[in-house]
Amino acid sequence: MSTVDLDAKIPNNVGLKDDKRLLRALEKWQPNFLSWWKEMGPSDFLEDLIYLRTAVGVGKGGWAHFDYVKMPEYRWGIFLAEPVEGRKIHFGDNLGQPVWNEVPGEFRNRLRRLIVTQGDTEPASVEQQRMLGHTCPSLYDLRSLFQVNVEEGRHLWAMVYLLHTYFGQDGRDEAEELLQRRSGNPDKPRILQAFNNPIDTWVDFFAFTTFTDRDGKYQLAALAESGFDPLARTTQFMLTEEAYHMQTGENGIGRIAHRTAELMREGTDPRKVGAIPLEMLQKYINFWASASMDLFGGEDSTNAAESFGAGLKGRYREGDGIYKDPKALGQTYTIEVPNADNQLVKQEIPLRRAMNALLLDAYVADCKRIIDRWNRDLKASGVDFQFTMPDKRFNRHQGVYANYRFDPQGNPISEAEWTRRCGDWLPTQADRDYVKACMVQVIEPGKFVNWIAPPAMGVNGQPIDFEYVKFH
Repeated sequence: MSTVDLDAKIPNNVGLKDDKRLLRALEKWQPNFLSWWKEMGPSDFLEDLIYLRTAVGVGKGGWAHFDYVKMPEYRWGIFLAEPVEGRKIHFGDNLGQPVWNEVPGEFRNRLRRLIVTQGDTEPASVEQQRMLGHTCPSLYDLRSLFQVNVEEGRHLWAMVYLLHTYFGQDGRDEAEELLQRRSGNPDKPRILQAFNNPIDTWVDFFAFTTFTDRDGKYQLAALAESGFDPLARTTQFMLTEEAYHMQTGENGIGRIAHRTAELMREGTDPRKVGAIPLEMLQKYINFWASASMDLFGGEDSTNAAESFGAGLKGRYREGDGIYKDPKALGQTYTIEVPNADNQLVKQEIPLRRAMNALLLDAYVADCKRIIDRWNRDLKASGVDFQFTMPDKRFNRHQGVYANYRFDPQGNPISEAEWTRRCGDWLPTQADRDYVKACMVQVIEPGKFVNWIAPPAMGVNGQPIDFEYVKFH
C-alpha cells in the first residue's frame, strides 16, 4: 500500500507519480472538472473561505484535518481503503477465487456500467443543490451543504480514477461524459431520475440527504463487496464520507420537526410564523423516500442476478457471513404483484433475481430506524404526531409497481382515487410555494431561521456560533 501523497497536484494513495501515463490523463481531466465546478458548483460562493474537513489518510484519523479553504482550491484526491492480503471473492459463481486487480474481459461492459452509473450521481447532486446557499438557514448549515458538495466532487474523482485506470479510451470518454450531462437537462439529463429532480429548498435538501444519500450508502456497500478489488476498496472509503451526508439530512429533518414541535407546544400555528407544518414535512418524506426507492431498480432483475453471480456486486454486508448460502442458489424470494383485478398476489422468484429487492429491504429497515428517532423526539416534545415511512409500493416509477397506484400504506387504489388524494400524500404546488417562501438566508454567526432548531453541537468541537464561513 503506497502512502498518501498530499503534496501531489492530485492527492492520492495509489502511487500516481509512478504511472506517468495515468497521471497525465488525470491532470488533463482535472481542468475540465474545475471548469464544471465553477459553472455548476455552489453558485456565487467560490471566493469565500469555508471551514471544511479534508481527507489526509484512509485510517480512522484520516478525517482529522479541518481548515478554511476556498472550494475551488479544495484538495480533491484519490483514496482507496487498505488492501486485505489474500482477499477472495466471497459470493457468486467465482466463490473462493482470488479477487481481481484487473477487469475480467467478460465482465468489462457490466462493470463499466456500474461505475458510470454510480459516478453520474455524484456531480448530479452538486448540480441539484447549487443555488441553496442563497437561502441557507444558518452559517452552520451553509458549511454543512458545502462539505457535502465537495465530498460528492471527490466521489466523482473516485469513479473517474477507476474509469481512467482500468477501461482505456472507453473509460476516458465516459469520464468526459460525466462532466457533460446536467441534472434536469431535457437533452442530456443525468442517468437516474431522482438526480434530475430539482432541489430548490432546504426541506428538499435535508430529505434528499436523508433518503437519496442513504440509497447511495446501500449501493456503495454492495459494490464494496465486489470481487473487483479496486472498486471494493474505492467504495469502502467513499462510505466514510457518505455517513456525514446522511447525518446532515437526518439531523436536518429532525431539527425542523423539533422547531415545529416547540412552536406547537407554545400554541403557535407554524404557518403563521414561517415554520414547516409536520404534515407538510411528511409529504416531503413521502416524495424523496419513494423517489429514492426507485434507485434500487427492478425487484425482479436478471441484471442484478448476473452481477451477483459474476461476483461484481454483493448483498448488503455480504462479507459478514450473515447469509447461509454465499452463492444464493436454490432459494426464492416472495414479492407481491398486482393482478388484472388490481389485487396483490404472491409470486416466487429465484433469490438471485431478487438482489435489488433484498437491498431495498435493508434500506427500508434503515429508514424506519431514522423515522423512529424523529418520532421519539416528537413524543418527548409532547406533540401528538408521528411520521411514517411510505410503503415500498407507493409512488413508484421503476420496478414491478411502476404502472400501478397505491396509497402510502401500500394498498392498491384506482387512478381516480390517486388523482383525488395524491395532494394529501405528496407536496402540492401550494406546499412547495409555501416552503419556498419560508427560505430566508441567515448568515450571522449563531443565528438560525425560525423554521429550524440549532444543532446539539458544532462542527469539530467548535461552538455553534463559530464563523463557519468567511465571506469574501
